Amino acid sequence: MEVSKDQMSMLLENNLFESAQMLGCFLVSSPASSQEPNPYLKAEYLVLQGDAFYGGKEYRRALSAYKQALQNCKSIPRQGGNSTRTSLSATTRSPSPSSFSISTINENEVKFKVALCLSALNEHRSALFEMENIPSKARTLRMNLTMGKLYRISRNNRSASTCYKECLRQCPYVLEAITALAELGVSSKEILLLFSQTPTKIGRFSSDYQDSQRWLNRYVEAQCCIASNDYKGGLDIFAEILSRFPNNVHILLEMAKIEAIIGRSDEAIMNFEKVRIIDSCVLTYMDEYAILLKSKPDHAKLNKLVHDMLSTDPARPETLVALSAHWERKDERRAFSYADKSIKIDDRHVTGHIMKGNLYMSLNRPEGAVAEFKIAQDLRADIRSYQGLVRAYLALSKSKEALFTAREAMKAMQQSAKALKLVGDVHAVNSSGREKARKFYESALRLEPGFLGAALALADLHVLEGRNKEAVSLLEKYLKNWADDSLHIKIAQVFAATNMLSDALSHYQAALRINPQNEAGKKGLERLEKQMKGMDPDAPEEEDDNEPEDGEGDQEDPDLV
Repeated sequence: MEVSKDQMSMLLENNLFESAQMLGCFLVSSPASSQEPNPYLKAEYLVLQGDAFYGGKEYRRALSAYKQALQNCKSIPRQGGNSTRTSLSATTRSPSPSSFSISTINENEVKFKVALCLSALNEHRSALFEMENIPSKARTLRMNLTMGKLYRISRNNRSASTCYKECLRQCPYVLEAITALAELGVSSKEILLLFSQTPTKIGRFSSDYQDSQRWLNRYVEAQCCIASNDYKGGLDIFAEILSRFPNNVHILLEMAKIEAIIGRSDEAIMNFEKVRIIDSCVLTYMDEYAILLKSKPDHAKLNKLVHDMLSTDPARPETLVALSAHWERKDERRAFSYADKSIKIDDRHVTGHIMKGNLYMSLNRPEGAVAEFKIAQDLRADIRSYQGLVRAYLALSKSKEALFTAREAMKAMQQSAKALKLVGDVHAVNSSGREKARKFYESALRLEPGFLGAALALADLHVLEGRNKEAVSLLEKYLKNWADDSLHIKIAQVFAATNMLSDALSHYQAALRINPQNEAGKKGLERLEKQMKGMDPDAPEEEDDNEPEDGEGDQEDPDLV
């Protein structure tokens, strides 16, 4: 043979994809590949060439090679009885496109490779069509997991559940399938029942198996708690698992993500920092960490985080969202561009949609924000997507839609103080709803006494109703336990409104010591200093008549993506 198939396989096994692509051209054009005595040789060569293209991330070329291989198989007459097609067992060969030691064609595996190429090209419907042509009994563990993901993308949740359940019947340790089933509303009891249907190769009655089964069962319960918005229950179980597996990066990340979602910023930052000490190259959920650092703000840590993420993988959606958070304060349009790129890489990346929605709000484009928050909510409803939608609807003066969304959040998250506050925020917009708003804010504080957001909102309501003393009294209670710039600014604003200027000054200064970049603090202090000098803070500033005009004028920014 002029070109050896074994040499091609060796190149692929060593991930030398560029060399394999070049050698593949010789392989598929060799005279041996067109000889009649071995009808499958051409198909085998095409599969190998497709594997080389796939390894080099040339998915279109890989797709073409795999399809040609299948076409060659169809052109060969099938034999009765014992077919010459030897189907390779999933236990002896992986269905991954990087598996190469084949002597005959398994058409189901080639169809799976076609589906993987289509999925990489975001042609999910076509990928699902290819997968559905593989008989259910021939589907491997990875095939079922891939199908589950494709069904979720196509919003066929029932079929997705079926695929994920089949994964757990084959292997109970597919944690992706456990999380997906929890998010799809399957109960922990039903998920745990699947474990008993797993083949008995694992040694079920050994003490090691029983020990691992205990933590796995608790892991299932934690994910189901989180999916049903029982965040406290989920965190408690994860803390229990963490005591069994100290410094477990996956569990620390899961805990940090939940803490970020429910507003426990300090705890989330602490867990993210633990993860970074253990593994500085991890990217999972690091965009959540970047957003927290931006809100603190801790620019030094944010800069270091973004630098490390860029060094690890600049093309990951988490890296692009972190870049968006990094640029938000300095250049909102550049930040918007990075958030948009993150979604183009992975249109199911929830944090990217939330970031983009918030940037739309900053750029005074609430219609775009509504679209982004709706997508985020559809992918994974959490309090942040509800909050974003309510803010966007209120900006559009759509009070009915805002109230419906807030009530939906309260119904979905019955023990969430933030959901209660959200309903209060909608009622507080109209003077006729302020009494209702007060009740919701007070309910939120009874449920979560340390919820600063509800305390600030209630203080605002007191001020609007002329109850300045009550506002100050409420806020001063929180000052004992919170070193928060927004809290100092709120008290400063109340003191300034009641002409207690020296008290207002001390609180503005305290706020800017905590966060020198706080724009509300800077503007408030500037306004207060004018008041203290006896000047009208609302009077327009005098312009210098001799100041030269800018001949070019402002350059209009290009339209947003």
